[in-house]
Amino acid sequence: MAEGMLWLVSLGPGDAAHLTPMALQALRQAELVIGYAAYLTAIEPLLAPHQQRQPFALGEELMRAEVALRAAAAGRRVALVSSGDIGVYGMAAPLLQCLERWPRAQRPAIEVVPGVSAVLAAAARLGAPLGHDWCCISLSDLLTPWPLIERRLRAAAAADFVIALFNPRSQTRTRHLATAQRILLEQRPPATPLAVVRAVTRPDEQIERTTLAELQPERVDMLSLVLIGNSQSRWLEGWMLTPRGYREEGG
Repeated sequence: MAEGMLWLVSLGPGDAAHLTPMALQALRQAELVIGYAAYLTAIEPLLAPHQQRQPFALGEELMRAEVALRAAAAGRRVALVSSGDIGVYGMAAPLLQCLERWPRAQRPAIEVVPGVSAVLAAAARLGAPLGHDWCCISLSDLLTPWPLIERRLRAAAAADFVIALFNPRSQTRTRHLATAQRILLEQRPPATPLAVVRAVTRPDEQIERTTLAELQPERVDMLSLVLIGNSQSRWLEGWMLTPRGYREEGG
C-alpha cells in the first residue's frame, strides 16, 4: 500500500495573495482536497483537473475529519483545508479529536500548514491594535455554553486585554454581540477604540472605525471580526495603536 499523507492546509483570510507558498505546495501535492464547499469554490483556480474535490456542508466538521483520515490511511495524499489559520477555530482541532480515537499503528502522516488568521489580517489593515497582550473570543455558543463565553469576556475585560471577537453575530444569534458590548462597557471607557472588519482582504472588504459605546451590533454579521482596544489603545489618523507597554517609550 502506498504511504498516505494528510496536510491540514490554512487558506488565509480570503485573497489568494495571503496563501503561503507552503500551503500552495501542499495543495498541489494532494490528489484529494476536502473542505467546506465555499472554501473549495474559492480555491478552484488553484486546483488541477485531475485533483478530486470533496465538499462538505457547515456542521459536518467531524465527518470531514474522519473522511480525510480514512483516505490518508488508505494511502492517498489528502489536503484538508480551512480559511484563516486551520488551528484557529479551524479544522485542526476536529481532526485531532478524531485522531485521538485511532490506534497509533493506523494513523497516517500529518502535517499542519500554518496560515494568516483573519485576526492578523484585520490587525494589519488597522495598523497596530495587537501591540500588547491580546486574546480571541468566539461569540458562537453552538459548541460553547454562553455562560462560559460571558466569563471569558469579563475576565478579558478585567485583565485589560485587547479583544478580538470571532463569530460576532448571525441571523439566529442576534443578541450575543450586544450583550458582549454591555459586559465590556462595565469595565472599559465608552471611548475605547473599536473596529469592525468585514470580509478582510476580499473584494467586498469593509472597515468601520468607531468606539465601544458607538458600536451598532445590528450592522455586524458572521463575515465580520470585531477588534476592541485596551485602556492604552487609541486612534491615530485612522490607525489603531496599542502601545507595546504601559509606560510611554522615551519617558
